[in-house]
Amino acid sequence: MLDQNLKDQLKAYLANLREPITLVASLGEGKKSDETRDLLAAIAQLSDKVSAEFDGDDARKPSFLVRRASDATRQVRFAGLPMGHEFTSLVLALLWAGGHPPKVSDETLAQIRALDGDFAFEMYFSLSCHNCPDVVQALTLMALENPRISATLIEGGTFQDEVETRGVMAVPATFLNGESFYNGKMTLEELLAKLDSGAGAKAAEKLSAKAPFDVLVVGAGPGGVASAIYTARKGIRTGIAAERFGGQLNDTLGIENLPGTEYTEGPKLTGDLQRQVDAQESIDLMNLAVAKRLIPAQNKGGLHTIELENGGVLKARALILSTGARWRTLGVPGEDEYRNKGVAYCPHCDGPLFKGKRVAVIGGGNSGVEAAIDLAGIVGHVTVLEFDAKLRADKVLVDKLESLPNVEILVSAQTMQITGDGGKVSGLTYKNRATGTEHTIALEGVFVQIGLVPNTEWLEDSGVDLSHHNEIVVDAAGRTNLPGIFAAGDCTTVPYKQIVVAMGAGSKAALSAFDYLIRNEAAPEDAKVLEPA
Repeated sequence: MLDQNLKDQLKAYLANLREPITLVASLGEGKKSDETRDLLAAIAQLSDKVSAEFDGDDARKPSFLVRRASDATRQVRFAGLPMGHEFTSLVLALLWAGGHPPKVSDETLAQIRALDGDFAFEMYFSLSCHNCPDVVQALTLMALENPRISATLIEGGTFQDEVETRGVMAVPATFLNGESFYNGKMTLEELLAKLDSGAGAKAAEKLSAKAPFDVLVVGAGPGGVASAIYTARKGIRTGIAAERFGGQLNDTLGIENLPGTEYTEGPKLTGDLQRQVDAQESIDLMNLAVAKRLIPAQNKGGLHTIELENGGVLKARALILSTGARWRTLGVPGEDEYRNKGVAYCPHCDGPLFKGKRVAVIGGGNSGVEAAIDLAGIVGHVTVLEFDAKLRADKVLVDKLESLPNVEILVSAQTMQITGDGGKVSGLTYKNRATGTEHTIALEGVFVQIGLVPNTEWLEDSGVDLSHHNEIVVDAAGRTNLPGIFAAGDCTTVPYKQIVVAMGAGSKAALSAFDYLIRNEAAPEDAKVLEPA
């Protein structure tokens, strides 16, 4: 279960335990229970502060508790084996249960401990899901810090019957007190905001009290983070208003075209960027700050205003807009109704839930064909539907797709409707654009892979020029049509929506913003001037 290298690493981590922990397993018959026993026994051998017991009586088998030996209220349960992307989550559970302090602020810990109510969470994950660890780790920490919170973290592949009974067709899927709570990735801050009714108002008040920034970056994807790093290194006060740190990186698996990095994954790169931002004292990172409205400065050198969804207000002499893009939806009947009930947008996360089933992939570009190739190794059959008369993906990908025996390719196919039984997807209807005839396919999942839409709706009445695709119009220096407002990344007219392109564009926009600041003094009513942070 654990090779020697992994054992050596885990032993080093377990040396950080401050007090004993107990692993309590509930086991049945079969390979999964045997593997769970082997894993827990191996962990117990690596530290004298870890003991393993195999007499648990939980109904879910295999499952096990990670419990602080001195306090039975400090515990979290894993059902199934937390390997793959979740092995790090298991390691953190061991450390936190053993008293090793988590890397979160004292303010956040106090908010967890102050939650008033009884919260019983059940959360389903898949071992290939790169969005699941954030939710697993957030719930783990909450259960270990607040005795009125319990968390059972369930590997869906081990409990397939349970997954089907509860209608889980996308992960991460979180239930609270037996009812569906949220489908999708959530950070610890987002979880707390949903549970703490007063969190939004307190956050808004805190944000509005901040002094104006020299540069405010709206968005925290690759472009936004690159912008902030460049301006902070100039020694000026920089803010990042982030709805979701990392942006689309969180939904990206393998990255093999970033110069200087042979291979990485989106969540790992997001973590690297987070650490780089944290190391810059000049950057004030504000999470869950969703932009609602932009009010440009009335005069050159004046303050631009960003109004936030939570009611907060931020001001800055220069803005860099880097709000990125999101998955484009089909806009057909049934898509919204069956979202997370068979309609999915992340094949890496949700593919394992469709093992042996029939699915469709909508889109014949690189993303769609790559998704179909990945899914073909998991599901029973894949139908690829492409609106155009031919697939638009790279030839090497098309050749690979066409070689797979359980894949059918339909071109000139316009998806008309996604159908279901009221609880989950049962098929789709498409029109053959060449003949005009309509056809129905029986299937259990639909993966939509048809490109991106820029996140710019909030700018429509701002005076910032947008293209006919609603992209922010920028010049070669990243400048918009408004003085002191710049933009970078997938939300702009810059061609080629790539990580490295966004990073370069963000750096360029930052340099342009700095040039603007040094050439334009602050308006008299704005006392803030360029000062080292």
